[in-house]
Amino acid sequence: MDITGKVAIVTGAAVGIGRAIARRLAAAGASVVVADIDAEGGERTAELIGASARFVRVDMRDDDAVAELIACRPQILVNNAGGGAVLRPCFPEASVQRWSDSLAVNLRAPMLATQLALPGMRAAGGGAVVNVGSTAGLGFGPHVSPEYSAAKAALIRFTTTLAPLDGVRVNCVVPDWVATERGVREREALPVEEHGADLVPLDALTDGVVRFVEDETLAGRVLLLNRGEAPQLLAGTPSD
Repeated sequence: MDITGKVAIVTGAAVGIGRAIARRLAAAGASVVVADIDAEGGERTAELIGASARFVRVDMRDDDAVAELIACRPQILVNNAGGGAVLRPCFPEASVQRWSDSLAVNLRAPMLATQLALPGMRAAGGGAVVNVGSTAGLGFGPHVSPEYSAAKAALIRFTTTLAPLDGVRVNCVVPDWVATERGVREREALPVEEHGADLVPLDALTDGVVRFVEDETLAGRVLLLNRGEAPQLLAGTPSD
């Protein structure tokens, strides 16, 4: 898909990963809708991009607000809004409302946005959805936030099950700890012996998003971005 002139929604684009993705898509020629609950950060992202971007304040847990956002009929949707991996308390000490909110923003919101975007994308001749997962959703070990890791695991599986979808391609980037401004500060605050491998470069993540949008042969695929390793494009395997 040629990105030039396409309408792209990036959720959670006020800061960090979302801001970087929004700027990258705009640089590639997209008209970007910067969507976030953080008005100050979202407006700043739109300002950094310039005339090809506009900010829309939206709470991705609000179905009506999500429907209003998707009404602009994007041909590119990046489901990046999420987070909460470091919020405390976590399940099972967290209240039902708290862990339900985590599931809502990290899983239900991207599912709803994708569902609502499909008719417009198909009517326009096709579209691309890119979900932003996390390595917290991989493996079988414990995680400090069960609700966050479970939602991210489900988001990855949601993506791969949609490989046969007609007219719209859905893919997922799955990064480890990313070198956002916040990520760099948090790593530097740790004792040197706890730094571990270098953080995932932002460019590696935004490159992956652009690749998934542009390459029409890719659907239901997962791009794994581990710290200190080359990106790995994973193929789904059939299952019952």
